[in-house]
Amino acid sequence: MFKIATFCTLTVSTEQVLYPLVINAGKLNKLKEFSALNKPAFQIGTHQFDSKVILAPMAGVTDRPFRELCRKFGVSLAVSEMVSANPKVRDTAKSQLRLNYRGESGPRAIQIAGSEPKLLAEAALINQRDGAQIIDINMGCPAKKVCKKAAGSALLKNELLVEQILKTTVNAVDIPVTLKIRTGWSKSNRNGVTIAKIAQDCGIQALAVHGRTRECGFHGEAEYDTIAAIKQAVTIPVFANGDITSAKKAKYVLSYTQADAVMVGRAALGRPWVCKEIDQFLQTGHIIGKISPQEVVGVVIAHLKSLYSFYGEYMGVRFARKHVNWYLKDQPSGIKFRKIFNQLESSDSQLASVRNYFELLLNGEEKTA
Repeated sequence: MFKIATFCTLTVSTEQVLYPLVINAGKLNKLKEFSALNKPAFQIGTHQFDSKVILAPMAGVTDRPFRELCRKFGVSLAVSEMVSANPKVRDTAKSQLRLNYRGESGPRAIQIAGSEPKLLAEAALINQRDGAQIIDINMGCPAKKVCKKAAGSALLKNELLVEQILKTTVNAVDIPVTLKIRTGWSKSNRNGVTIAKIAQDCGIQALAVHGRTRECGFHGEAEYDTIAAIKQAVTIPVFANGDITSAKKAKYVLSYTQADAVMVGRAALGRPWVCKEIDQFLQTGHIIGKISPQEVVGVVIAHLKSLYSFYGEYMGVRFARKHVNWYLKDQPSGIKFRKIFNQLESSDSQLASVRNYFELLLNGEEKTA
């Protein structure tokens, strides 16, 4: 058998040897193309994500019903509302609702906030035990009540403390830890690149950057030069956040910063379908058609029902009010309707009112709604 194999090898022509290599090269190119098409948009630990659209954590907004709603509109990662690492606050009924992700499609990402390394590490460990798959640390919140406690974006002033927090938290858990920051404390102190390098060295596996400083709050326009510089400085995934209001804006920001994904925040309030618009444009280059009023009413009704189910009748009705205000903020007759809607005290009356409003809208009777 060995002699025959040797004989055959010696008598094979050069063409016979090279031809299979050409075929294999062709197959290899096709495999490369297939691999590129099926390559995830980004990865955090072992979690792979197909969409470059992420929902930003927003206090009082990104509860489980809203996260699940936005996932249906193409969001690949939806981060929870910020929860304090302080056990005195963490164990309140309000915080426990924020930590409720039972039955939620994953990966389940929980955002924690605080300024004490030990407490943050303990909070991360507790959330891992309870089923969290990703821990996100908040160093981006500009709210005064958060910054007064030296938490949120206030931490950006203390790079040594940042390092201690990140190292302690990363070492406490077996799941990926990510970080959300701003470009710096103030316009004269944009230390986002330095913080990003510290984060990467500490084992942080992804970084979301809001294109404003703590001093800016939500005023003025987001700037993306710092985000681009951060992307150049680190190898971990970087997510661009701030004023991502449309599909074309998302495409521009990704191109300008070379970030791995965009993080959508306030633009999704009352318009969660903007996430789908962005996702489709980034994947196909085509702008999808405007959502119809029939589709809008379907989204609103489904969202309200999920709020009632999650919070119960009393609290669900109250959470529904602000979401309906956002859904109808651009309707000419929305102001009049919202005043009436905000006085309704039952889920049944709210649902009937919304259905009636959209029925009038679809029949061209919006002015009398």
